[in-house]
Amino acid sequence: MSVEQVVAQGAEHIAVHGMDWTTKELFTYPNEFIYWSIQIVMYPYMTGLVAGAFVLSSLYHVFGQKDLKTIARFSLVFSLALLPVAMMPLLLHLQQPLRNMNVMLTPHFTSAIAAFGIVFSTYAAIVLTEIWFVYRVFFVDQVNALKGKEGTRDRFMYYLYLVLTLGAFDTGDAAVAKDKKAVTIMAGIGIPVACFLHGYAGFIFGSVKANALWMSPLIPVIFIMSAIVSGIALCMLTYIIIMEWKKWSAIIAKGKGDETVQLIAGAELDVITKTSRYLLGFMVAAITLELLDLIFRGYTAMKSWDILRSVMYGKDFVNIFVLQYGLGNLVPFLMLLIPGTTIRRVFFATILVLFGVFMMRWNVVIGGQAFSLSFAGYMHYHLPIIPHNLETYKEGLFGALTVIATPFVLFWIINKVTPSLEYKFNNE
Repeated sequence: MSVEQVVAQGAEHIAVHGMDWTTKELFTYPNEFIYWSIQIVMYPYMTGLVAGAFVLSSLYHVFGQKDLKTIARFSLVFSLALLPVAMMPLLLHLQQPLRNMNVMLTPHFTSAIAAFGIVFSTYAAIVLTEIWFVYRVFFVDQVNALKGKEGTRDRFMYYLYLVLTLGAFDTGDAAVAKDKKAVTIMAGIGIPVACFLHGYAGFIFGSVKANALWMSPLIPVIFIMSAIVSGIALCMLTYIIIMEWKKWSAIIAKGKGDETVQLIAGAELDVITKTSRYLLGFMVAAITLELLDLIFRGYTAMKSWDILRSVMYGKDFVNIFVLQYGLGNLVPFLMLLIPGTTIRRVFFATILVLFGVFMMRWNVVIGGQAFSLSFAGYMHYHLPIIPHNLETYKEGLFGALTVIATPFVLFWIINKVTPSLEYKFNNE
């Protein structure tokens, strides 16, 4: 096969890759398509959830916010479950996914995406180390409890916990105090690393000079603040679902009048109320930065402002101002701000917050590709719903749902080893 044929074949593959979900309007260049689809929307969204969940945990471990004690351990373990999924959208999007380990094996800072290997590895080491110090005494207790027991499962768990102790069996006061100090140090180091993990995703967009919508120094900061918002909201939502499920399943199994069921507290309103205050604070910061960026673009009115204005106030008006700012920001903000907080109201508010952050990512990634570089045409992205091949599965609805479901499966597995939420009894 000649070089010309190889190039032609590659060009054809790229065109098909975009043509599966792109429609064009007015004047666009022949080689322009929506190349970055739903998986590139999911990529900053999932990395943001990782960073936000870790920051929520660190508010207790570093800043001593005692009112977050109940949800802090849960959010730390949930952050670990989210961590591997941060790379998953990129793997699904890559045309050569088997080469993905090159980023991890040859990391360097000459490229933003190459630096991901260093940042991701560092953050993963910090999270694993912090979890080990948090659960070290629990590991030792499980080794002592399972020692001498028969049965395949008990023996397997015994050896698993024995390995996880790393030979540190001291559970005295001095050793426990050192564990707590180590947790504080690791959480303190982890906050800037977690923010950088997601901030660099915003840096990738903000440094693209060829795209007028992305090129802004505020993009990385906006990504970080919205990441914290989405991470806190997801932890709150998952906490409510798990605790209420425990309560409901116990009622179904034993009956509402059973004494044991009466002791199961379910989702604690006090914990949810206090956590929602922090969520409101970060929402104010995120919304302020986004509006500041919007005002700044209108005030500077660069050469590309005419096409940007037609996209933001015309083509994507519903996505930006109705769905993102209205339904995803204003409505949940008012729901959380109204006195007399209830579990049900917070439940729906957190869903809307997560939707709002997702729409922000969607409007940045998809909206940034909506206008042609000719500044005289538009492109529209149509999400593949029913996959007819592997490409439309990966870059379609089912590919996104696969990414969303994976961290919950991982959390279920990890939670079997490091239980983050047990039944909360009223007499505790």
